Amino acid sequence: MTADEVVARLKSLGNPDALRGMARYGIATDHALGVSMPQLRHIARETGRNHTLAEDLWRTGIHDARILASLIDIPEAVTLQQMDEWASDFDSWDLCDQCVMNLFARTQRAASTALQWSVRTEEFVKRAAFVIMARLASTNRTAVDRVFEPFLVAIERESTDARNFVKKGVNWALREIGARNEQLLGQSLQVAARLVQSDSASARWIGRDALKELQAKAAAGRLRHLG
Repeated sequence: MTADEVVARLKSLGNPDALRGMARYGIATDHALGVSMPQLRHIARETGRNHTLAEDLWRTGIHDARILASLIDIPEAVTLQQMDEWASDFDSWDLCDQCVMNLFARTQRAASTALQWSVRTEEFVKRAAFVIMARLASTNRTAVDRVFEPFLVAIERESTDARNFVKKGVNWALREIGARNEQLLGQSLQVAARLVQSDSASARWIGRDALKELQAKAAAGRLRHLG
C-alpha cells in the first residue's frame, strides 16, 4: 500500500463531527481529517510495520497520517535525526503523545533523548521529553532505578515551566516514576514535597497532585514493582 493509497483511505474515513470534538479537547484540527484511533489501528494492522511508508505518511503533513506513521514505523529503524525532525513538527498534544507512546519511547535512544529534550524551548518537544519518561516508567519492566533518577532531576528543574502541556507532562512523569517501585516512590515523594514549597505556582501544583496520587497508590498497594 502506498502513501497515496493510505491517504485516500483516510480521507474516505474523515469525520467533520469528530473534528469538532477534537477541537473541544484542545487538539489542533487545521490539518486533521477526524479518523478515529480504532480506525487508524485497523489500517496499521493491515499495512504492517513499514519504515519507508511511515516516513512518506509523515511528510504529508496530515494529522491522522502522522499518527498512523507512528503506529507503523519500526523503532529499530528510527534515527535521532528523524526523532528531532518529527518532534519539531508537533503541533498538538495528541500527536506528541501518540508519537511518543507508539514509537519514540520504544527506541534505544528514548532515555537519552528525553533528557536532551527536557531543556528544549518548544512546548510540544519539551512535553515529549516528559511523556517519554512517563512511558518508560510505566511500561519498561526491566530498566533499573538509575535510569529514572536523572529524570527526577529534570522534573524538579523544569517544574517551574507554567505552560499547560509541559506542566502536565512533568506531573505525569513524576507520578509514573513514583508508582514504579518502593525505592523510586520514596525519591519521588521527596521531589514532590520540595515542589510543594516552591515559589512557583506550577511547581506547587505538580507537587500537590503527585503527592496526593502517589500516597494513595502506596496506601492501596498499587505500585508496579518494576525494575
